[in-house]
Amino acid sequence: MATTLLRKTVLTAAGIAATAGGVAGPAIAAHAAPTGPTSAVVTDRKGHGERELDVRYEAQPNFYFCGPAAARNALSVQGKDIDVQTMAEEMGTTEAGTNSINDITPVLNKETGAKDAYKSVEISTPKADDKQTDKLRADVVRTVDAGRAVVANIAGTATDTDGNTHSFEGGHYISVIGYRDDGRTVTIADSADPTMASYRMSIDNLADWIATRGYSTS
Repeated sequence: MATTLLRKTVLTAAGIAATAGGVAGPAIAAHAAPTGPTSAVVTDRKGHGERELDVRYEAQPNFYFCGPAAARNALSVQGKDIDVQTMAEEMGTTEAGTNSINDITPVLNKETGAKDAYKSVEISTPKADDKQTDKLRADVVRTVDAGRAVVANIAGTATDTDGNTHSFEGGHYISVIGYRDDGRTVTIADSADPTMASYRMSIDNLADWIATRGYSTS
């Protein structure tokens, strides 16, 4: 059933299995507890159609904190270090997850220090069309060039540039912290699994991953 940006359940498949029972876990476990902040191997490079921001990565502490964790990782590229529990309270996160990207955007604005630093963008269709994909690409490039990360609400399965699949049938949040080839490929920081803290994905695959949901962008 098609859904809208206004309300989203963002449990990962692992979270659904834990709360409802009987759903197979995702390709990447979404309940990995952090052992402390871990630096993802990224650098700040601008020019030649690419840039990646330094992120002070931290894994989510449970299966339903992916929204706060994605926002925390996104804000870390601005040099901010906000407690995930505090962010969860501000977003209204429960064991059912964080309701929608609309609950994350105001927190990003508050912590960035500008009420219009971020806005929510919806991809309402079951699959992103060329116009939606091109807009996402432009939004990622503009936001990263401004020294900020995009936060996206995704669902389903997508394949990265190394051929690894990432499956979150119940929904998940990720941070987009860089791009290359003028935005045709993006770098993702994923709080689900600290052993795969970051990976790259084509903008087409990311747009389809966001489809029926939305993202926060400058």
